[in-house]
Amino acid sequence: IRERILASRPNDGLLTEENTAHAGTSGVRWLVDPPDGTTNYAHAFPHFSISIGIEVDGRREIAVVHDPMRDETFAAQRGRGASLNAAPIRVSKIGELRRALLATGFAYDVHTRRTPNLDYFGRFMTRAQAIRRAGSAALDLAYVACGRFEGYWELNLSPWDVAAGLLLVEEAGGRTSDIDGAPPPASGA
Repeated sequence: IRERILASRPNDGLLTEENTAHAGTSGVRWLVDPPDGTTNYAHAFPHFSISIGIEVDGRREIAVVHDPMRDETFAAQRGRGASLNAAPIRVSKIGELRRALLATGFAYDVHTRRTPNLDYFGRFMTRAQAIRRAGSAALDLAYVACGRFEGYWELNLSPWDVAAGLLLVEEAGGRTSDIDGAPPPASGA
């Protein structure tokens, strides 16, 4: 993916999980995570995705999350809505937490450091209908966008984890925020 992007758009920036940053000069930056859900992929657990977000001058503009196991492609373009395999999608209409199916994730190193997400998990578990933890932030956000989940939260994510998923949710009519309810941070690095 890196080679194809830089061959066709050498002036664009690129940021990936594999530390293959390319600064670029065009104002366009690609945020790529192939695959998101690496541990799942390595164990043949069928919940991983290829996530590509494109920013223009620091603003999320285009999103694609592809699930090769289910042959599902989620896509969004700012101001044009979101889709699943080219069919329009919308977030769930369920507005009550007690009826909500939520999703979360835990960092790969959760076993070596204390994380407040365990506290959040416990509190949500007693208030929501159910919680799932499948292991691909991009795919979990895509599921929020198409109404399979009512909400998703996770701590300590990187820009490539959420660049595509946040835009999918927003373009499907959902809201995104940081853990305190403020707008999600710019992708930074």
